[in-house]
Amino acid sequence: MTQLSIIFLGTGGSWPTVKRNVSSVAVKRGSKILLFDCGEGTQRQFQKSSLSYMQISKIFITHFHGDHFLGLPGLIQTMQLNDREKPLHIYGPQGMDKLATQLLSLGYFKPSYRIISHEVNDGDALDFNGYTIHVLEVRHNVPARAYCIEEDKRPGKFNKPKALELGIPKGPMFSRLQRGRSITLNNGKKITPEMVLGPSRKGRKIVISGDTIPYDKLIDFSKGADILIHDGTFDSELKDIARDYGHTTAFQAAEIAKKAKVERLFLTHISPRYLDYRVIENDARKAFKNSFVSKDFQEVEVKLKK
Repeated sequence: MTQLSIIFLGTGGSWPTVKRNVSSVAVKRGSKILLFDCGEGTQRQFQKSSLSYMQISKIFITHFHGDHFLGLPGLIQTMQLNDREKPLHIYGPQGMDKLATQLLSLGYFKPSYRIISHEVNDGDALDFNGYTIHVLEVRHNVPARAYCIEEDKRPGKFNKPKALELGIPKGPMFSRLQRGRSITLNNGKKITPEMVLGPSRKGRKIVISGDTIPYDKLIDFSKGADILIHDGTFDSELKDIARDYGHTTAFQAAEIAKKAKVERLFLTHISPRYLDYRVIENDARKAFKNSFVSKDFQEVEVKLKK
């Protein structure tokens, strides 16, 4: 089983505060890290966490406001100072290629490892080993993207009594079938996985909204997700301000989570005006009980369903 966990490195919006750094979320899958947004100071957040920035394989930027990408130059250069050799892939909206070129020409820095930029658009599906990243264009005041990490389907449950009935001996053949591969018995009979496995099971699903106003397409995009990480910058009393600045209130995010039937909602990009996070959390829980305000360095494990 591949372990999957979320580590919130920065949960504040606009500028850093004593309690919250600006936007950055790490998703650790096995030994590799997918980083979503990289606000200023993200490399230091890594050093204060249980993670290593050298494990980052890919970075996904939701949009090009400073509190979401200004940590890239320092992180990229620090990786080089720690002898990184593996390529680093960075994904983002239109302008990602230009931004990457600018980042790599700051000062006297010249990268010694490959940094590869990718511009992603609405509807893109990026296939990787064991999972897919889906892309949705959301509604902010600059081009912005939401990302969905969806693991591949898993083989169905193994029917041990059926396997024994078919004459399959316990041991390596059981394991081979559980991995979805056919076997041949000593008597020449071929056994396919479908003969001993139940229906395939869904993998885990995590959705990260980035900054956005309430957007109905996020409901289908997040449908059935284990975790939805959504912009919850303001509480409902500041609904008009939220819309003017291209953001969502906690209550509005919770309505999306409820309609999408997600398991848990984590609100992020919290405005610096809130010294007490419970104002935001209570606002969300009026619509969706399993709503939580994320905190810097909070770790959330996403377990496989049986």
